[in-house]
Amino acid sequence: MSVKKTVVIGLSGGVDSAVAAMLLKEQGHEVIGLFMKNWEDDDSEAHCSTRQDLIDAVAVADHLGIEIEAVNFSAEYKDRVFKQFLSEYAAGRTPNPDVLCNSEIKFKAFLDHALQLGADHIATGHYAKVREVDGRYQLLKADDGTKDQSYFLYRLNQQQLAKTWFPLGQLYKREVREIATQAGLPNHDKKDSTGICFIGERPFREFLNRYLPANPGRIVDADGHVVGKHMGLTFYTLGQRQGLGIGGTRGGDGDAWYVAAKDMARNELVVVQGHNHPRLLSDQINAIQLNWISGEAPHCAWVYSAKSRYRQIDSACALSALSPDHCVVEFSQAQWAATPGQSVVLYESNVCLGGGVIESTRPAQAPASDLACQPHTDGIAPDEQ
Repeated sequence: MSVKKTVVIGLSGGVDSAVAAMLLKEQGHEVIGLFMKNWEDDDSEAHCSTRQDLIDAVAVADHLGIEIEAVNFSAEYKDRVFKQFLSEYAAGRTPNPDVLCNSEIKFKAFLDHALQLGADHIATGHYAKVREVDGRYQLLKADDGTKDQSYFLYRLNQQQLAKTWFPLGQLYKREVREIATQAGLPNHDKKDSTGICFIGERPFREFLNRYLPANPGRIVDADGHVVGKHMGLTFYTLGQRQGLGIGGTRGGDGDAWYVAAKDMARNELVVVQGHNHPRLLSDQINAIQLNWISGEAPHCAWVYSAKSRYRQIDSACALSALSPDHCVVEFSQAQWAATPGQSVVLYESNVCLGGGVIESTRPAQAPASDLACQPHTDGIAPDEQ
């Protein structure tokens, strides 16, 4: 990046994007900040931090001596992201809106707007890397494996990656904090965002209930015995442990209860006891809505690695039954609570190949002790920046 470029960077008000902007300016580029407002419905409530985020983003831009523009993408967000978010939950699946937000808003609506401003490139505070090899662009994992966000970016394409820079890809989070502190950035000690704005700090069930009707029903164990009552299948996700309201040892040996399935036809929530219960494990995933970053599907009969949820350990897998809109991912280790609506993302070493949305799973044949991940039960993985 030795040649001076005009770079429009998404300034979120967080420390990551602030440091990314500072690094680009230090490299001699003309940097323009752009604050994206993606939600309006609860703008006056304390749950959403948009106003404070904008104040912080403006303070950073002023400190760095760069221009900043605030752009309202809330209409695009509601139409392209939130509408599908509600549709998936209503169907009993658990979507990841951050994946869709990246492909539809941050790297589409934002990119289009930046190009209209005369940008050569856009940049964000994501922890990931882009590499060009023989005229093709690859999405790579960040050096900081604990912060890598390539999982959320797997739906990007060649045209988007060709215009995108990730200045933090080779830095560790602790280094970013140190840089921000030493530079005196006004938000150097701001806490990381761990959610999407329209949910914020409010209870997730309370939020969904405003948009989707509650339809209470029975909670049953794996044998069909009634053990409680649910508030509506929409409000639960596979692997969920908290908020079930069925404490105690009835029907088991005292182990915690976990959501194992949602029977939409019978309006029943199926729960099991024990983290390693067979009903929670699967070794095969059927994926749809595929996106391959290179523009070409990877080879079948090849050993790859994949993860079926964020912050999960990569697990060896093979690809089969590949078609333009469907594939099967077979794992060598049992996957815990692989959830329809979430994404399965494939890698070859540190290169993100792409992936798809989980449509269904097959019960694992592997022993229950052979697990590839630990529980992550909130249903929405945070796209931290």
